[in-house]
Amino acid sequence: MTPTLVRHYLPHAGPAPRVDLGARARDWSEIQERMLVPLYEAVYERLEVGPGTRLLGLGCGSGLALLMAASRGASVTGVERSSPERLALARERLLPAPWSPRARAHTRLVYGSSRDAADAETPAYTLVTAFEPIGCLAGDAEGLGELLASATPSTEHGAPVVLAGWGPPERCATSSVLRVAARMADPLRGAGSWRPALRDDLEEVAQRAGLRPDGSGRVSCPFGYADVESAVRGLLSTGLFDAAITTTDQVQVEKELAEALHPYRRQDGTVWMPNVFRYVIARTT
Repeated sequence: MTPTLVRHYLPHAGPAPRVDLGARARDWSEIQERMLVPLYEAVYERLEVGPGTRLLGLGCGSGLALLMAASRGASVTGVERSSPERLALARERLLPAPWSPRARAHTRLVYGSSRDAADAETPAYTLVTAFEPIGCLAGDAEGLGELLASATPSTEHGAPVVLAGWGPPERCATSSVLRVAARMADPLRGAGSWRPALRDDLEEVAQRAGLRPDGSGRVSCPFGYADVESAVRGLLSTGLFDAAITTTDQVQVEKELAEALHPYRRQDGTVWMPNVFRYVIARTT
């Protein structure tokens, strides 16, 4: 899988501000987002996503998971409420000019909530996904239950809803790197500090949203990067180091992050961190 996950990228030109949201979104789209492709593939294969699927993607980001579903023939709607920069990249991927050969029918992208994506003319969704993994930051599941609950009225009865989360720390090499962020953000401990994933995190969120758990799975999602610089940029694009940047500064965070990545650097200069992610399939009631 190395050729798929490890690719080379040109550095951004010119000096960057302390937090360049546009550059961060591009780093997510070009470097980091593809690390979860095995998760998307496993879920779509298990649920037989295809031409009859009407998918609602919550937290769709820059749209790679939607693109993969659309490539299987699914009708897709993506909702993003935290990063208009990522959503702009999703539009480039999924909604180019109508005359472009890449234009895709039955695709909608919405900035806001799932309520903003619902209207009387939209058929009920047959699948809802929330692929942004939870389970590595304290409080990272807050608001997810409400987001899911707001989406279920637009779904068919018994439709599957997929939640994703980090696996056990001992199966996720990236956990040791995330501890660096927690240590640097120590004055802000609480919401935003690292914590190990708990076994029933996803099931508890599903139940709070009024969903019925109906299966789960684990997927290997190694994080592979062309070099340490790409690894730093990719990991920073997740937003998991924001509290550390706020407490110190980005230069210091980048320095310590590069040091934490040293054990995962291979002889050819690439960085490789094995991880396991978990997903739960729940059903609307």
